[in-house]
Amino acid sequence: MIEVAVEKQLGAFRLDAKFASDARGITALFGRSGAGKTSLVNALAGLMRPDRGRIAVEGEVLFDSERGIDLPPERRRLGYVFQDGLLFPHYTVRGNLTYGRRAGGREADFDAVVALLGLERLLDRRPAALSGGEKQRVALGRALLAGPRLLLMDEPLAALDQPRKAEILPFIERLRDELRIPIVYVTHAMEEIVRLADTLVLMTEGHVAAVGAVEDLTSRLDLRPLTGRFEAGAVIRAEVAAHDPEGGLTRVAFAGGALTVARLDLPVGAKVRVRVRARDVVLSLEPPRGLSIRNALPGRVVEIAPPQGPAVDIRLDIGAEGQPVMLWARITQRALAELRLAAGSRVHALVKTVALDRSSFARHEPGLPPPEESEAG
Repeated sequence: MIEVAVEKQLGAFRLDAKFASDARGITALFGRSGAGKTSLVNALAGLMRPDRGRIAVEGEVLFDSERGIDLPPERRRLGYVFQDGLLFPHYTVRGNLTYGRRAGGREADFDAVVALLGLERLLDRRPAALSGGEKQRVALGRALLAGPRLLLMDEPLAALDQPRKAEILPFIERLRDELRIPIVYVTHAMEEIVRLADTLVLMTEGHVAAVGAVEDLTSRLDLRPLTGRFEAGAVIRAEVAAHDPEGGLTRVAFAGGALTVARLDLPVGAKVRVRVRARDVVLSLEPPRGLSIRNALPGRVVEIAPPQGPAVDIRLDIGAEGQPVMLWARITQRALAELRLAAGSRVHALVKTVALDRSSFARHEPGLPPPEESEAG
C-alpha cells in the first residue's frame, strides 16, 4: 500500500491530504492547477517536509511526525520524473542514464532499460539534440536505473505537443504492464487518466475529495466539478470480442452489452477501457430504426443531475441485472421534459461509432501481480 496523510501550511495555501492506494499499477493525482498535486508528490519524495502526518510505502514508514521519522530523499528509493526531464546538458544520453545507476538503489539492467524505452540510437547524443519526447524517455530511463520501488511522475507530458505525447504514452504503459513498477502519476488531462491509471485520487484546494477506481469516480455526477464538465463522460471496462476486417470495426463487450468501434489493433480477449463522453450520447425512448448508428444500448435512468444552463446530465445503467455499467448522457432541459424522463425510465442510449476515437480507448489488464523479483526485492 501507499499511505499518505500529511498537513503543510504553504503561505496562504494549506495542504491537508489523505489517501491510501494499492501499490500495484498507477495511482493518478488529478485536479486543477493549484490543487496541491505537486506538493503532495514532493512530500512523498522527501523534497518537502510536512508540518505533521505520516507517509508509508509497502509497509516502510518514510515520514512520521509523531515518531520523529523523516527519511532523506536518497534513502526513500523513489524515482522522480519531472515535467521537463531535468537532464544534465553536459552529459550524453548514456551519461545521464548511468548517472541514475550510480545514484544508488537496486541496479536494473542497462541494456534492458535502453531497449524498453527505445534509446539505442540516442546514447551518444546530448540533451540539446533531443526532442521533448526523447528527453522524457531518457528521464524515465535514468529514474528506472536507480532501482526505485515507486516511481513519481509529475505531469511528464504537460510540456509536450500531441505527437510527442502519443510517442511517450506507450512507454509509460510498458512500465506499468511489463516492469510492474508502482507509479504515482500527476496530471490534469483526463485522457491520460483513462489510458493509464488504476486508482484515481481527485484533489481540490489542498484536499483529497475522492479516491477510487477510475470507472467508479468518472461515473459520479456529484464529482463533475472536479472531473471536468465539458469533457465529462463515463469509463466502461470491456473486452475485445470480435473484429470485422472488411468493415474496419471491432466489437467490445461488457456486462450486458457491447459497443461497435473503429478497428482496434488488439487481440480478441484483450481487456480495454472505453471512455464515452456525455455529449456523444443521444437518448431515445424506442429502439432506433432506419439510422446509420451502430450502438443502441438499452438502459435505465439512475439519476438526473440539477440543470446547469440549458443542459442536464443523466446517469444511466446499461449493464446486466446485478452488474451495473454506468453511462452519462447530456441533453437539453426541453428534451428531458418532452421525453418525460425520471429515475427508473427505460431508454436507449445511442452512441456514434466515430465518436469513439483512439483517445477513448486504453488497454488495461486489472489486478496484475508484481513480478517475482519485485516481491523478493
